[in-house]
Amino acid sequence: MTLDIQQQILIEQRIQNDAKSPAVAYLLLIFMGFFGAHRFYLGRTASAVTMLVLTVLGIATAVIAIGFIPLAVVGIWTIVDIFLVPGMLRGDKERLRDRLTSQAARAS
Repeated sequence: MTLDIQQQILIEQRIQNDAKSPAVAYLLLIFMGFFGAHRFYLGRTASAVTMLVLTVLGIATAVIAIGFIPLAVVGIWTIVDIFLVPGMLRGDKERLRDRLTSQAARAS
């Protein structure tokens, strides 16, 4: 079933209001990226927990020099995430659009 123009406009407005903010995502990445805060914000909980655990493990074992390995991994991962955040934001918008479209179709 296709949606009329008014429903499509309402969905797009709702997406603009409810979608994750790129500014917030990048600020979290810059200031708390090592702890996976940007991934928590973007709904990537499993990888965020992994980043957090690696960071804590790296800090805890940095005294014996082995901790620098997990910290290096998280550092590289954080740099790569700079380029992955736009795709994560697009994916979030698409999931939101699909959810809102299916809700509108069921309501019609």
